[in-house]
Amino acid sequence: MVSRVIPVDPFDLVIFGGTGDLAKRKILPALFRRFCAGQIPREARIIGVARSELTDADYRDLIAKTLDGTSDKSQIDAFLNCVRYVPIDAHRTDGWARLNDFLSPERVRAFYFSVAPHLFGELAQRLHDHGLANDLTRIVVEKPFGHDLESANALNAALAAHFDESQIYRIDHYLGKETVQNLMAVRFGNMLFEPLWNSQYVDHIQITVAETIGVAGREAYYDYAGAMRDMVQNHLMQLLCLIAMEPPAKFDPDAVRDEKLKVIRALDPVEPYHIVRGQYEAANEDMQDGYRAQVGKPRSTTESYVALKCHVSNWRWAGTPFYLRTGKRLVARSSVINVVFKNTPHAIFGPEAGRHANVLSIRLQPDEGITLKVTIKEPGPGGMRLIDVPLDMSFAEALGSGANEAGDAYERLIMDVIRGNQTLFMRGDEVKAAWGWTDPVIAGWQARGEVPKPYASGSIGPGDADELMRRDGRRWQGIKP
Repeated sequence: MVSRVIPVDPFDLVIFGGTGDLAKRKILPALFRRFCAGQIPREARIIGVARSELTDADYRDLIAKTLDGTSDKSQIDAFLNCVRYVPIDAHRTDGWARLNDFLSPERVRAFYFSVAPHLFGELAQRLHDHGLANDLTRIVVEKPFGHDLESANALNAALAAHFDESQIYRIDHYLGKETVQNLMAVRFGNMLFEPLWNSQYVDHIQITVAETIGVAGREAYYDYAGAMRDMVQNHLMQLLCLIAMEPPAKFDPDAVRDEKLKVIRALDPVEPYHIVRGQYEAANEDMQDGYRAQVGKPRSTTESYVALKCHVSNWRWAGTPFYLRTGKRLVARSSVINVVFKNTPHAIFGPEAGRHANVLSIRLQPDEGITLKVTIKEPGPGGMRLIDVPLDMSFAEALGSGANEAGDAYERLIMDVIRGNQTLFMRGDEVKAAWGWTDPVIAGWQARGEVPKPYASGSIGPGDADELMRRDGRRWQGIKP
């Protein structure tokens, strides 16, 4: 299967922080792949902006190194012909006029703020003051969208002072993943699932985002943020919304985001005994790769793991718990949503057959796909013995090369910015509501002076997270690579 490529019109994309890690690792390679696929026209302009005093040739050489080995030289050269560079310091006034000279008044002009969040407001002000913003302007901002509700409100106000909400694209790369979008297709495109998608049939839902890496390279930021702010408030919250939301009237950006917002507003406050925080330790006593050693703070109380139980108080989900967990330095890299259905109301096969429940597993990474666990008779004589077997669909196997051609999250999201489609981007009121739910959770454990539970690197996390499930007579689905 070959994915259909729909070219976009010529555009101007300005990347502030154009020499930074995100630009080199994600943004520019994503643009190059879309260029090679024929989606980006050769007339498009991609303009890197940073403080370094580089020439166009210097910047193209820098980009070429990041693309080396990904394609033939003719494709790289053609892509680099679209690239320009302008040295600008966000705190100074020089360079902006030259940047304006590269921009066409008739094209979509997108400004990607691949910089620290404290610069967002200043960059928005500079674009306004130097006449670079018009009705075709779109700005893209990376997370974190604030550190708490107060800072998120200030950030939203700084952007709203110069741009309409329809021009602001808050990017969360999780929403650009192919399987995340398939959540909506599975739910709303299949009559099989939607009638069962409620508290009458679903026992509980688990959302797991497990990482094998630690905080190396992000020590300062991560110790300031922790797993709750870094992952739960945005990535896991968005997955929860897509799983729990009501069907929108149409697949329209605001219709979808309206339903997601309703989910966040329906979340109950989290009880203290429904939260587990953890912090990874070194795998061996002789090693210095524990969390505290890596961040250089022997008494750090920042969590690298969070597990919690929450409830969505509405008619669809009343009484159905949602269990969320995320952590670093776990046994495997895995992002999966498990929808665990209730047992059959009456066991006709007797106690020896055991109790069995259907589980729908939606794998986001690394092996994107969907598995439905169903109960069958175990082959052979000896009575009615039941076993659970998976009906497994790996996207790579089912769709062939098309699964890979669909592109990564940044490819899809950047093209959506150019097309003006905000469906997969967070709206300002979503961000505000998410922080409004998250802040009391963080404030509660700070007030109680709680210290994260230690867990060994390469494990499944702290034992208290298992106890969180055992109290309810449930268990976590395994973390599998």
